[in-house]
Amino acid sequence: MASKPRSNGSGRTPLQRLRAICLALPEATEKIAWGEPTWRVRGKLFAQLDDHHHGADHLAVWLPAPLGEQEAMIFTDPVRFFRPPYVGPRGWVGVRIDRAPNWTQVANLVEQAYRQVAPPRLCALQAVAGLGPRRPRRADELLPSALGATARLRKTAPLRTMNRRTR
Repeated sequence: MASKPRSNGSGRTPLQRLRAICLALPEATEKIAWGEPTWRVRGKLFAQLDDHHHGADHLAVWLPAPLGEQEAMIFTDPVRFFRPPYVGPRGWVGVRIDRAPNWTQVANLVEQAYRQVAPPRLCALQAVAGLGPRRPRRADELLPSALGATARLRKTAPLRTMNRRTR
């Protein structure tokens, strides 16, 4: 049962603000699915509105989260974050948007969810446009300091190629 959406100080409803955040991302589209707005990039779901789904007492958005983030977010702030039905076991997190949310945080979480499912080229476009960091494509991009340390080791200590039998 959906309640009448309330606007905040900006004059926009939480759904209008969420829609603006989602549709500002490269190639993001909106599609009604399961009776609620969802946002996708090239057909892959990155955000879904939860407007009092199955009688729940909240208005929220469900987002895919990186490994381990769901548990940390819920532990840190169980009033604002929750494990949504259906997709929660796959690591998605519910973010309440009906109780004066921090919209900067909501926007950051939506961008993070977008990067979880968007193709690498779109993530790179997003970074070039100044909308946020791009998603790393290779393991060495995840830990550039580790790569630098490995390169320094190779310069100072050559690798031994002989095995013990040939000595």
